[in-house]
Amino acid sequence: METDKQLDFGEQPLAGIMVENGLKGHDLVAHSTEHITFKMVSRACKGRRLTPNVKLKILNALNKCSSRQYTVKELFNYR
Repeated sequence: METDKQLDFGEQPLAGIMVENGLKGHDLVAHSTEHITFKMVSRACKGRRLTPNVKLKILNALNKCSSRQYTVKELFNYR
């Protein structure tokens, strides 16, 4: 059973936003009140397909670390 879903979307805007804010994966994991891992953050930056729940966790962690409030559409260029 083969699926046509694309799994890799290349580097995401999230990676650039983290660099602009001087953030590393550790910062997101440390500031998150939800369970996120370094692997989740790494996959999010590299553009691997994430579930909507994981995207939301990454968004919440980023918003806690930065002075600006971002949206999911600003972090990921796929749906």
